[in-house]
Amino acid sequence: MVLMNLLTVDGLAAVTNVLDLAGVFASALLGGAVARSMDFDLFGFLVVGFVSGLGGGMLRDVLLQNGPPVALTDPLYVPVAVAGALVAFFVSFSERGWDRLFTFLDAAVIGFWAVVGVQRTFDAGLEWPAAIIMGTITAVGGGVGRDLLLRRVPAVFGGNALYASVAVAASAVMVGASALGSPTIGIVAAVVLSLLLRWGAVRWGWGLPNGRNWQPQSRLASLLRRGRGRARAPRPVRPGAMRLLRRPGQRDGAGSVHTGSIRLDGTHTAGLRLDADAPDPAERRED
Repeated sequence: MVLMNLLTVDGLAAVTNVLDLAGVFASALLGGAVARSMDFDLFGFLVVGFVSGLGGGMLRDVLLQNGPPVALTDPLYVPVAVAGALVAFFVSFSERGWDRLFTFLDAAVIGFWAVVGVQRTFDAGLEWPAAIIMGTITAVGGGVGRDLLLRRVPAVFGGNALYASVAVAASAVMVGASALGSPTIGIVAAVVLSLLLRWGAVRWGWGLPNGRNWQPQSRLASLLRRGRGRARAPRPVRPGAMRLLRRPGQRDGAGSVHTGSIRLDGTHTAGLRLDADAPDPAERRED
């Protein structure tokens, strides 16, 4: 009971702010590490660090519509994000050191922001489904914005170890603990859970199944796969059919052009083709 009542309402708000700022700094540092790997200049470090550190929280606050985003009203958020990007710019770690730091900070950020997102959602008066969604968005939104800015496939879409699913699990733990009246236990459990899941995912390659190599294990699925295996291969498309799929006006090789507008006699057509080896139209008329 002492642990359950350790934090008052004001104390919980203070811890939430501290975790939020810690997540901003850590995520901005991670964004700076990505900028270093891409050989950006100082401005690039600051932009990537800003988006990575503040993107998820700002997206959450905009969706909650509970006043302006905290990053724009609290004077600490922007300097903390800038500080994280500058640390990544001026401090050079070894590749192995960056890998270890990245894994630890990434896991910690997921736990921190899952807690913050859930708590801010409850403060806005919404229920637990929205809290889990907002906790997940807070945890992964900055990374998604960073990846889209750099024209990369966001990490939350798969192809790597567990990421967004860890945020969902941590948010659900925080929601459950809050429903039981023990947010302190929820904070600790959510952060520890995210650390353990991310470490296990990186260490042993845990991940969700994807559509390429996953197949349902059932009698019906086996019959369907067996039927597809005995099905005949599709007939290859002939070159003539491929030419029909071309748009008028495109070249189809040496000596051939689709006019696609006017015949030689002045009439319109949808796709006339002139080939170098085709007989002359004048000779065809003489015959």
